[in-house]
Amino acid sequence: MTTLMTVLGIVVFVVGLLFSIAWHELGHLSTAKLFGIRVPQYMVGFGPTIWSRHRGETEYGVKAVPLGGYIRMIGMFPPGDDGKIKKRSTSPWRGMIEDARSAAYEELKPGDEQRLFYTRKPWKRVIVMFAGPFMNLVLAVVIFLGVLMGFGVNTQTTTVSTVSDCVISQSENRDKCADGDPAAPAKAAGLRPGDRITAFDGKPVEDWGTLQDRIRDTIGPATITVQRDGVTKTLHADLVENQVAKNDGSGRPVEGEYVKAGFLGFSPATGVVKQDFGQSVDRMGDMISSGVQSLVDIPSKVPALWDAAFGDGEREPDSPMGVVGAARVGGEVFNLDIPPEQRVATMLILVAGFNLSLFLFNMLPLLPLDGGHIAGALWESLRRNAARIFRRPDPGPFDVAQLMPVAYVVAGVFICFTLLVLVADLVNPVRIS
Repeated sequence: MTTLMTVLGIVVFVVGLLFSIAWHELGHLSTAKLFGIRVPQYMVGFGPTIWSRHRGETEYGVKAVPLGGYIRMIGMFPPGDDGKIKKRSTSPWRGMIEDARSAAYEELKPGDEQRLFYTRKPWKRVIVMFAGPFMNLVLAVVIFLGVLMGFGVNTQTTTVSTVSDCVISQSENRDKCADGDPAAPAKAAGLRPGDRITAFDGKPVEDWGTLQDRIRDTIGPATITVQRDGVTKTLHADLVENQVAKNDGSGRPVEGEYVKAGFLGFSPATGVVKQDFGQSVDRMGDMISSGVQSLVDIPSKVPALWDAAFGDGEREPDSPMGVVGAARVGGEVFNLDIPPEQRVATMLILVAGFNLSLFLFNMLPLLPLDGGHIAGALWESLRRNAARIFRRPDPGPFDVAQLMPVAYVVAGVFICFTLLVLVADLVNPVRIS
């Protein structure tokens, strides 16, 4: 049964992956056709074609390796200085440029002269290139909202899980009481596991974040209203000052940093809680912020990733993970000892996170990524407008093909990084619990 559920989880993730790629390319395709650009191919995957059909002037198909996709537009790059596609030079860098230029024209047909990508105004090219990543962002937002508001998220609640016996500074890193440690205020007040705190000092509380803030702001007497076995009880506690973990802006503890604050002495239970729209938007904002930070942190994580792949280093939970690793996690999700609806919700969050990563990664202003083409179109618009303002000759379209040597270097780095992540995902994968 475990093997079957693992395979099912992997299959479900791969289907979600293929849909995400197809959805991304659909953004490019629909806007390209809207602006009259001819698109000979729309493909999901790379490598050998396993299925394809022609509809109108476009071939739609699926390829064997589900690691990406593409649409092929004619005229992605302008012709050479003489208005023609130059023949290959003996210079390797010039050869790269001319090869890219030739590929953009290899399916040129009579009447296509006005249907080339580079002939469209810069703002139209920005829309075509941005539409793909934007589709991933839309899909991620829709899934996140659906899961957070429809299924809920596992979060800390105002229900008591455990009650501390004594007051211990969190910086001491111990959980056993020593002689002389004073009794915890929660213990002295009679708080019990299973109690649901509904009000603190007479003010209603509905979530753990609000309750935690009020506890930390209080030193001295306080009333605690709880629901216990269906009965409302009011407890009286005398909160003390203690050294507790410092929280960041999202309410998460900052490792190794502590502050002096009010202390009651209990741990909250966790549970699946549906979020309202405002809470869901806040959580999505945190996810996007974390995604951006993770992208920035990738170079600094390469040494640990190498050690995890080829040495005896541990794989960090926030280590970069590729498609193979994500598929493996998808298999583990379907084996978690949680209700089926939460397995579905977790899988959807995994797919949403993948789409968010696609959006952020593709927006990097580097060729061959979509962001590189967007940057090229914006630069062209800037210099053409500047020429118009200063009454200088129109510089013409910006030749993005000139940046192809850089694009090959970027692609090479990306391929090496992908292979490193692949090895790490195979020999030392990220695991969930």
